[in-house]
Amino acid sequence: MKKRKVPTDANQRAKSIVDLTTDISESSDAGKNQAAVALGRLGGLKGGRVRAERLSKEERSEIAKKAAAARWKKND
Repeated sequence: MKKRKVPTDANQRAKSIVDLTTDISESSDAGKNQAAVALGRLGGLKGGRVRAERLSKEERSEIAKKAAAARWKKND
């Protein structure tokens, strides 16, 4: 068995210990329907562009004004 180098930083050392002692899979798609994942990704890749093409200039302007107002809104 190859000996692992232990990090000198306390935070990195703590993370390496947690990683060694726990067995958490890194796959975020585990247990998901692969067809649904593919369809969701497909929609996500074209979503904003297609939405912008379908909106009229007035609708895009209203959405932009609403977003700007939300950004500049003061916390009361």
